[in-house]
Amino acid sequence: MTTGIRMMTNLEAMLEKAASHAVQRKIDPAVLVGARLAAVEAPSFEDQEKTLPELAERTRRTAAFLRTLKPGQFDGAEDRTIRWKSPVAGERSMMGLPYLLHQVLPNLHFHCTTASDILRHNGVELGKMDYLGRATPA
Repeated sequence: MTTGIRMMTNLEAMLEKAASHAVQRKIDPAVLVGARLAAVEAPSFEDQEKTLPELAERTRRTAAFLRTLKPGQFDGAEDRTIRWKSPVAGERSMMGLPYLLHQVLPNLHFHCTTASDILRHNGVELGKMDYLGRATPA
C-alpha cells in the first residue's frame, strides 16, 4: 500500500509539473497526454482522461483509495488466490504474494516510469527525485 500511495503521489506531482511546463512553453497539453515512446498506436481501453489535470486527479483518487485500505484486510493475502482478467491472456489467477511481486509492483513501476520517460522526452524538467519523491515514506 505504501509503495502504491507513494508512486501515485509522485506521479501526480510529475503530471502537475507537466501541466505547468505546457503553460510556460505554450505547448498544447494534449501533445503530452497523447505522446508515446513506442512508434505504434497503443490499444484503446475505457480510460476517459484527456488532460493532464484529469490524469493527476485519477492518481489522487487512486492514492486516496489506497489510503482507505487497512493492514488487517491483507492478513493471509499472501496465500489467497487472486483472480483477474487480462485483455491479452484472458482469465488469470495467482497466489497473493507472487501476484504482488510479479504483477502489481512491476506494473506500478512500469506505468510510472513510462509516464516519467514520456514527459522527460517532451522536455518536462523531471529528474530521479521527481520519480522517487522527496518525502520520506511513512
